[in-house]
Amino acid sequence: MSSSVVEAARGRGETAFLFGQMLLCSFLWAPAFLLLQRIGVDLSPLALTALRDLLGGGVMALWFLVIGQRILPAGREWADWAVLGVLQVIVPNTLTVYALGKITTSLASLIQSSTPLLVALIAPFLFASERLTGARIVGMALGIGGLVLLLGGIDLLRSSDGSVPGALAMAGVPVSYALGNIYVRLVPNAPPARLAYGQLVFSGLPCLAVVLAFSGPSAFAAAGDHLVDLAVLSLMATAVPLIMFMRILRLAGPTVGTMVGYLVPVWTILIGAGLFGETLQMHEVIGGALLLAGIVIASASCPGRA
Repeated sequence: MSSSVVEAARGRGETAFLFGQMLLCSFLWAPAFLLLQRIGVDLSPLALTALRDLLGGGVMALWFLVIGQRILPAGREWADWAVLGVLQVIVPNTLTVYALGKITTSLASLIQSSTPLLVALIAPFLFASERLTGARIVGMALGIGGLVLLLGGIDLLRSSDGSVPGALAMAGVPVSYALGNIYVRLVPNAPPARLAYGQLVFSGLPCLAVVLAFSGPSAFAAAGDHLVDLAVLSLMATAVPLIMFMRILRLAGPTVGTMVGYLVPVWTILIGAGLFGETLQMHEVIGGALLLAGIVIASASCPGRA
């Protein structure tokens, strides 16, 4: 078998592996919007962010202790964890909880999905490997087009109740995520699990301090009514997919890696159809197919990168 055939087969295998990770990561993230909306009725955005991150980070800290890893930062980890804690967690999570009180989850998801577009505009100026190739442009165009169709297009805006503050708050989320995702690429030789753990701890502790200083322990009084939701949100919809996402960013780079967010609405709609008997509309089927095709095309241009 020629070397070119072997390399082609290896490339296809790496692309399939990358796409599989993106599918699983987005599946685990899918319930987050619903859980944030449910818990956010009784907890303030900062209180919810503090609980979500400290619970997830706490479990990861226990795991690190079991396997013999240190739980305190060392060297440049102090700065990296602090920057990622702000850009990847505190700012987007707090803005999202606020926005979900004013706009629909579908509109919030659509606004957040602009993250890859922002990354694609910024990343080429910082990384030669992030140049916008033809495949990436086609893939991103199909992805965003499929997402708009999947979520209902112009009808989505009509269902938002005209909440300008909610939409503006949500618009800050992709900006913060884009900057954070690009920063991950600048961190040298960082294990994905430590990046995920560090940003959870360095977001949860500041939020906890602010909430206790201004509102006191009573701000968390309603948490007891949402123990199951908080556990699922913190572990399965935060810590685990965040570790996977850090790995995807290291492997695929920020431009393609951030397209994980395109997949979340697909799972949301499928879960609604499978568990709650919601009917799939034709625009959802076509939109989902275009979206998946776009991600496959875009991700095929970057397998095997560390």
